[in-house]
Order: sequence, then C-alpha cells, then structure tokens
Amino acid sequence: MQDMNLYTIRAVPFADVRSIRRHTPAFGWQYIIVVLSSGLAFPPLYFYNGGVREFLATVKQHVVLLRSAEHANVFLVNDFQNPLQRTLSSLELPRAVSLSIVPSTPVSGGESASQENGERTDVDVLDGSPSIRQFYRRERQKVHDPARDISMQLLEKFSLVTKFAREATSQLFWETPSNAFSLFERGSSNLSAIDSSQKPRDDVLELPVPVPPDPLELDKLSLAWGKPRQPPLGLEEWATFLDSEGRVVDSKALRKRIFYGGVEHKLRKEVWEILLGYQSYESTYAEKEYQRSNRKTEYEIIKNQWQSISPEQEKRFTKFRERKGLIEKDVVRTDRSISFYGGDGNANLSFLHNVLLTYSFYNFDLGYCQGMSDLLSPILFVMEDESESFWCFVALMERLGPNFNRDQNGMHSQLFALSKLVELLDAPLHNYFKQKDCLNYFICFRWILLQFKRELEYDQTMRLWEVLWTHHLSEHLHLYVCVALLKRYRGKIIGEQMEFDTLLKFINELSGHIDIDVTLRDAEALCLCAGENGSACIPPGTPPSLPREDGFLFNSELDDTVL
Repeated sequence: MQDMNLYTIRAVPFADVRSIRRHTPAFGWQYIIVVLSSGLAFPPLYFYNGGVREFLATVKQHVVLLRSAEHANVFLVNDFQNPLQRTLSSLELPRAVSLSIVPSTPVSGGESASQENGERTDVDVLDGSPSIRQFYRRERQKVHDPARDISMQLLEKFSLVTKFAREATSQLFWETPSNAFSLFERGSSNLSAIDSSQKPRDDVLELPVPVPPDPLELDKLSLAWGKPRQPPLGLEEWATFLDSEGRVVDSKALRKRIFYGGVEHKLRKEVWEILLGYQSYESTYAEKEYQRSNRKTEYEIIKNQWQSISPEQEKRFTKFRERKGLIEKDVVRTDRSISFYGGDGNANLSFLHNVLLTYSFYNFDLGYCQGMSDLLSPILFVMEDESESFWCFVALMERLGPNFNRDQNGMHSQLFALSKLVELLDAPLHNYFKQKDCLNYFICFRWILLQFKRELEYDQTMRLWEVLWTHHLSEHLHLYVCVALLKRYRGKIIGEQMEFDTLLKFINELSGHIDIDVTLRDAEALCLCAGENGSACIPPGTPPSLPREDGFLFNSELDDTVL
C-alpha cells in the first residue's frame, strides 16, 4: 500500500489547468489526461471501474467546463469566449477563473453513456521510469485565485492511479530490450479492434501521409559539422597528456580527445576518476593515492552507520527499512545478463547493495530512488572497488541528483529545454508533437533520467557516458543526443502518424538498435549548428551542472526530499 502514494498527482489549482482530455479505449480502463496552461500534461489518470463522467460532473461544480469544438473528447476549463460565460466571469464567482481563450462549445448537461464511449484509442502504458509517478507535480500558485480554496483538493481526490498502471510502469521499467513491451505484444491482437473508424476500409486506398521536409537535413548537417569518430584513447597516448608526476598537462585537449574517441577499458578507472571530479586534473600520483586512502576511511565510517543498526532499531526505523527493501529489490535485477553481476551469490551484487545503501546515508535528504542502481552499475564495473565506486557515484549524483528530486525540477527543466531545442532545430517535428499532445516530451523521460543506460549495449553506455562527462561543446550534450535520435526517425514517426502510446512504444523499442557513433556525430553537428541559440534554449541551472575546478563536491541544493 505504501507504493500507492508514489503514483499520486498532487493538488493542482484549476487556474493552472487548460483542458481535460478523455480517453475510452476498447480494451482497458478509461483514463483522462490533464493539460496545464503551460502546455505540460500529467501522465494518464486511470479509472478502475469507470467514473469519468462522474469526475467531469464533479469538476463542473467548481469551474465552467466546455467541450472543444475541434475535439469532442477535450473539455476546456473556464473558457470564457461565450458572451454568457463572460457575464458569469464578471460576477467574480468562485468558478469564474480567467484562462486562455480557445474555440469551444459548452458541455451538454445530459451527456449519454454512448457519447462517453465515443472515442476509442490504444491504452497508454507509461514508460516505467522511477520518477515518472511524481513527474507532473502542481506548479506553485503565482497569483491569488478566488477559486483556489474550493478547487485545490479536487484533482487530488481522483489522483490514485490504479493497479494496472502501477504494474505496467513497474514491468516496463525493468523489461530488458529483448522482451520489452510484452504488455503491448499481449494486447497486439486487440489493436485491430480498437476503433472500426480507424481501420482502413477494403475499398479505400490508404494514401501515405506526407512528411514535411527536415529544415536541417541531418545527414548533410553531420557531414558538414560533425567530425569522424576516433579510436579510443590508449595507454601510450594517455601518457602524453601527463607530466612526470602524473598531472594532466592540458585538460581541455584531453577532454576533446576523449569526446571524439572515448577511452580504452583498461584506462577507464584512472580517467573516469578525473572526468567525474573524484580526482582533480592537477593531482600528482602521490596526491591521488593519498586521496584514495582518506576516502576509503571516510567510506567505511559512513557504511558502518547502517551496518551497526540492530534488528530492534530497524523495527523502529521505517525509512531505513523502506530504503533497504527497495535497494535489495532493485539490486537483484540490475544488469544480471552481464557476467560481472550474473549468477547466484555474486559478490559484486553485495558491493552494489553496500554502495547504494551507504549513499542513502551519505545523502539522506535524497536517499535512494529506483534507477540509481542503473547509474552505479557501470561505475562499479569499472572501479571494481567499493570505496572508489562510492565516491565516483557521489560525484555523478552531484550532477544527476536533481533528476530524482521529489519536485522533479531537474527533469522538468531538461524536458523543457529539449522541447525548445527541437523547436529550434526541427520546427515541423515540434509542431507534430504539439498536434499529438506530446509537447511535454515525456517520451524521452527514460533517456534523460538514466542517460540512455537502457537504450545501449553495456560498452556503448560507458563510451557515451565518458563522452558526456567531458562537457566538450556543451554540458547538455545528452539533450542534443535526444534531438538527434528524434530527427533520425522523424520520417517514420510522422509518416505513420504515431500517437503518444505508439510513439512511446517505438521509442522504447529502439533499445539495442542505436548506433552510438552515428548518433554522437549527429548530436555534435546539431550542437554546433544551434550555437548560442541552442544555449539560450537551456535555462540556467539545468542538470547536469559543471563540476567545480577545485574538487568533486559540488554545491547543489536539494529542494525537496525523496521517500
């Protein structure tokens, strides 16, 4: 029962709500999508035993609800274009809350069940990212709203997602690329019966949907701007970047070299410590060894804090039990197909568990969130040491920790920046997403949250990460990687007129089918082409932030706690 709270949509003032879209699939439960005035949308809200009509009727007790003239299943909140409604608005009644004006028609008071079942669409199944369930929290009330007191709690009463949604998100988050979206596969036989009006008739020739031209032809752009990838940095070349005492002579040149080729695996342990900020570029061999020794002692002190908790104390320590249980549950299903973590009784799984639980004590405000084990796994694989893995993970989480904050400001700012970059670099594609109610770019949530960990083979993941950590060209190159992938498949997305659910399925099925070298070259070309305009699309403070020059501990503030 405790997990139900993780899927709760927080109270939202109706002043922030633009519309409510109703979906009644042929198979599965009814659901609604709440769209905010900003254009962002909540994840689907499922109704276990019907109740959408009752929900809309309850909403009408507090606001003016209008049916959109363009979409019969879209209901606009407090649209005052109608003269009569303007009159009601002038009375300053609690339900009269001013919002943007959109063409609409009033909702009929005697709406029939047949009308409610008029629209049939595929079941939207959320991508199972750990923070999706909290992603769309309400925005802070910026002005006084006379309707706030009576409407603030209404959405919260209808906000628990049903068992189906919880199971779907959990399963999708932990599916491997080989069997991902089995939920969709099990229901694929039903897709043809979703809506007879959507099936092509035998006597009608189905014409291909024209795809608007790409304003920046990606292949030509990559040839003009992107540089060829190079072989990984090897031992001999690495030595040329160091002085006799082990200091990096030219950090900028080193980062550029790694950006274009990555690092040979046998070098990763030493190089990753520097890229992540655990060791500084200026440290000598002796200073690095001294740092490791001190940090190992500090790690053992923190680790002992949870190891010394007695069974009796644990019974009275609810948050510890919850975090420990979640970590134990996640560890046993993290990268088990990799030999490093495979098999029963694998000691590396114990190391993974120890580092995660120790981190939850080191950063108690943030704690542990599902998905962190994905980010730690390659680090432990490279470091092969608990203490060094811990401190490298600490450094990484100083950059990516905001992705897991309860208020989701970190993810919100990155998805907002992504939307602006797509609008800048491919306006027709951006307009298509707007038309399909995908303007929140929720489809890219897992890409950003886990830095493409679920999309790539293990070695490709490590290569991408070390490229991203160089912060060459941009500290937000991962967003340009997202744009590159969306543009690479724009013809298929638009040509097949993918809706949110099919688009989400398609995006996730790209796992294991991404050419990382081509994608990085595309991303580099897009980043260079966007230039200062691209930088202006990314709000200041958007994760990941650049590390400080004087050490690996960054000055990041957590706005809220998790768990």
